[in-house]
Amino acid sequence: MEENTKNLEIYVHIPFCLRKCGYCDFLSAPASRDTREKYVRALEREIRGRAAQYRDYHVATVFIGGGTPSVLEPGQIGRILDAVRCLYRFSPQAEITMEANPGTVNRTSLAGYRRAGVNRLSLGLQSSWDEELKALGRIHTWRQFQDAYAAAVAAGFTHINVDVMSGLPGQTPDSYETTLRRVAELAPPPEHISAYSLILEEGTAFWERYGAGELMLPDEDTERALYQLTREILLEYGYRRYEISNYAKEGCACRHNRGYWTRENYLGFGIGAASLIENVRFQNGRDLAAYLEEPLWQREPLCRLSAAEQMGEFMFLGLRLTAGVGEQDFLDTFHCGLEQVYGEAICRHVGQGLLTWQDSGNGRRLCLTERGLDLANYVMADFLEPVIP
Repeated sequence: MEENTKNLEIYVHIPFCLRKCGYCDFLSAPASRDTREKYVRALEREIRGRAAQYRDYHVATVFIGGGTPSVLEPGQIGRILDAVRCLYRFSPQAEITMEANPGTVNRTSLAGYRRAGVNRLSLGLQSSWDEELKALGRIHTWRQFQDAYAAAVAAGFTHINVDVMSGLPGQTPDSYETTLRRVAELAPPPEHISAYSLILEEGTAFWERYGAGELMLPDEDTERALYQLTREILLEYGYRRYEISNYAKEGCACRHNRGYWTRENYLGFGIGAASLIENVRFQNGRDLAAYLEEPLWQREPLCRLSAAEQMGEFMFLGLRLTAGVGEQDFLDTFHCGLEQVYGEAICRHVGQGLLTWQDSGNGRRLCLTERGLDLANYVMADFLEPVIP
């Protein structure tokens, strides 16, 4: 990388899916083939129109998320990536991830995405039990996932993530353990597994059904057992937890997500896409029709983060990583000591066994303990409002 350039991560939002899942609160909806093509053209215009502002940045990662990006044709994904490659300083070793739904891909499309430049695939399995998938509203079966995974391997994908979920309607510790083992025993095994808990979001179909007493979810004790199973089972297969919900083989952590948690500069394209550039946060509007008409004029007002907000984000995001927050990194970034700002909170949570200091090659790091990871939101809440000396 040239001395005068800085790392930049790029996120591209694809707001389309074939059918909205009952738990999903992401900005996504079904759309016609014509609308999807118009959106790709608008993305190309936005990517071109913003390029001059980022000449001094070096693109290290691209993440195409959604929605379901795999509803787009490989040629459309190729056009998006070509626009980035041609107009931005693009690393030959860039990590380029695309999310895909197993019910929307086949051997031909996956080979096309690989040729387009995607080198890391994230497959949304969620469960290996068809009845659990049906309860979620997913459009694929376990067999379709297996076929999609085999097709991805045949297409040349060596970097694959698989998403699984716990806390599902009807899920038991036994059914969840089976899902984890089936995923870990795929041939070849995925290098990365993201394991999320189902969260009820206001405005979703699940939220309404739960409020009406129509949705039965595992109780708190069962959820806790599922959470513990994730770490124990995946560790058996050589997956190390490096973030609250993410596990990877040695050296296979997602570079894009790690950059997000360590507050690298990132630039979002597409409706609703958020950005953080030099501590200035901004976001594209969510109106699809307006974006298709003029994609460069759909940004919400800029927000420059205060020193307190920067510190809060630094801690809230950094503590999600099992490596924690470096004492020297905090000092280098903010020119004051970590304990100067957060001494009271650190002392309290260390005393409660939720935080611990660990030695590293570059000084101490403040990390959540295993118990602290279970109560992460409780701990992190005390780091959002720093007392700046």
